[in-house]
Amino acid sequence: MGQILYITAFTILSLLAMTNLIRSMVALSRSERTKDVRRPATVSHPELLDEFGNVTTEPLLVLKSLSIEDARTRLDELYNASPND
Repeated sequence: MGQILYITAFTILSLLAMTNLIRSMVALSRSERTKDVRRPATVSHPELLDEFGNVTTEPLLVLKSLSIEDARTRLDELYNASPND
């Protein structure tokens, strides 16, 4: 009896998931078709704009490569400098 209930519940949940997936795909295709007609320009993310509203062309993050030994010594320094509880 429990197995039949389990299979029925699983079937219902999988059918709900599939219908939700199909609805989402249809809605996405409709929005993609109407996007070109109604919205001619895209708006950039606010973090990519400067204080005047222009798109920035400068790099926003500069990464500095470290050797493994440098990283370990810095982590050890931070660990040793932290207060002991």
